[in-house]
Amino acid sequence: MRLGPLLLLLLASLAAGCASEPERPTTQRQALYGLGERAAQAVVEAPDWAAPTEEIVLLLARPDIDTGLGVDTEHFRETLTRALLAQDDGPQVLNWVPSMADASSPDNQWLLKSQLVAQGPALRLSDRELLPYRLELSLFRPGSANPRWRQVIDGALDASAL
Repeated sequence: MRLGPLLLLLLASLAAGCASEPERPTTQRQALYGLGERAAQAVVEAPDWAAPTEEIVLLLARPDIDTGLGVDTEHFRETLTRALLAQDDGPQVLNWVPSMADASSPDNQWLLKSQLVAQGPALRLSDRELLPYRLELSLFRPGSANPRWRQVIDGALDASAL
């Protein structure tokens, strides 16, 4: 049996796959990946932490998301959680629910609240539609009403990937 033609066919298939156009994001998780990365980097780098970031415990509140964006709350929360956990020397991350509210939390625990809102109408391009957004991140001490840190991230999501 000759392996030459079979090997040549396999090599041609592999080369065609490598030369093809990269796939566009097809799931919401992929569309939110970049946003989660930017948010996680801002949270880890910006605040003046009293302890090394790997000793910090972030309690993630359920995100407040504008329904006009078509973003699933749990997918966004999962994306943000994964991005925070992927940071070098990043914090520990737990999902937070209001029943966990306690003013006597350890000094290394911080509540991270996020709000994702639409920033105007969709932008129609020749090949896609972009949804402008504003992501507001706020860090609180559990039980406190005043944020200790706040960050705003503006951008646009590809509507075809949502």
